[in-house]
Amino acid sequence: MEKASNYIIDDQEAGLFRVNRRVFTDPECLQEERKRIFSHCWIYAGHESEVPHAGDYQSRTVAGHPIILVRGDDSVVRVLLNTCTHRGAMVCRQKRGSAKTFQCPYHSWTYNSRGQLIGVPGEDSYSTAFSRDEMALASPAQVDNYRGFVFVCFDPEAQGLHDYLAGAREYLDLVADQSELGMRIVPGQQSYSARANWKLLVENSYDGYHGLSTHQRYFGFLGDVGIDMRAQDAAIRSHQKVVNLGNGHAVIEYQVPWGRPIADWVPSFGEHRKAHFQELRRRFDERFGKERAWRICETSRNLGIFPNLVINDIMAVTIRTFYPVAPDYMEINAWALAPLDESADNSALRLDNFLTFLGPGGFATPDDVEMLESCQRGFLNREVGWSDISRGMKREHPSLTDELQMRTFWRRWNQLMTEPKVRRARKAA
Repeated sequence: MEKASNYIIDDQEAGLFRVNRRVFTDPECLQEERKRIFSHCWIYAGHESEVPHAGDYQSRTVAGHPIILVRGDDSVVRVLLNTCTHRGAMVCRQKRGSAKTFQCPYHSWTYNSRGQLIGVPGEDSYSTAFSRDEMALASPAQVDNYRGFVFVCFDPEAQGLHDYLAGAREYLDLVADQSELGMRIVPGQQSYSARANWKLLVENSYDGYHGLSTHQRYFGFLGDVGIDMRAQDAAIRSHQKVVNLGNGHAVIEYQVPWGRPIADWVPSFGEHRKAHFQELRRRFDERFGKERAWRICETSRNLGIFPNLVINDIMAVTIRTFYPVAPDYMEINAWALAPLDESADNSALRLDNFLTFLGPGGFATPDDVEMLESCQRGFLNREVGWSDISRGMKREHPSLTDELQMRTFWRRWNQLMTEPKVRRARKAA
């Protein structure tokens, strides 16, 4: 395996940043990522709105761990590891539902919605050393919630979620504040895959440089439905920023001319919706003041939370996670997030925007997947050993098409991959 210290060239004086392409193809590199990154960082597990009532659950795989996101009969949202403490079988085999108990199909050990062991067939066969309390369903070392976003961390000594999120909290707030009543995951989940390394999707998810060249079909479609594409460049130039948020997180923020189904009406939404959008915007102005209301309603952002959470708050809010199965294969999941109090008309508009651009059968996602898989195929030419991520490195104020956001990810990735031991920031007492 290539030495970890040889993964990155980061010459800030010269303005040169390169990534060794072995990081996209080497199985040993992936093994180290699982140990050094996914086992120690906070990983998104779900949104509390997915389990609105006692007993509601979602089962999924998070960073290689089968888990159950469940709201207990005490209304507490928990994350339980989906493995029977007896002999290991998964106790929940449905993807979602509502249940008072989870029963292992192997020997019928039964657990309640808090994960407590409440039933053991033939329990009198065990000695007095047997304890139901000790045999409850396990949980990740740390579970925490920020504004409805539920995260897990498998390292008991890692820093807390609040500090880990760092500057990303501001941008999660911009999402969470889009409704007075709270945000909800729209029922349904998009699950697909790509024959490419997971880090390529990190780069792609907030890469402004590829937009016009890769997504020409979408921009042609916008022109066909009456969006003034000449206004696009002017809008983006009027407000764009790229921010290193700390701990490997980064964001690009910009303004676009095609509207947002929060409270930013454009003619393509239909004249009949105009007054409704104006009233929504008035209420945002009252709640937050005109400056913050403008930012919530009219600016878009692609937020990357290290290592594998992307929130695209653009023409709709999309939560996307992805996890490597092999160096050249990842599984991707995406959900739409919407205000709880959104009207049926606005919800239909939002979902149409979501599916048209971001869905796996939409305009953008197939283009992106094809480009990532093309990169992965290109890496077979091992004579070309490095990818360049230097764009805008010497610019004082990086633009949307520069690559500061990717370098932010790669520097944190490189730090975790090259330290002699993974640093463990002790939680505050």
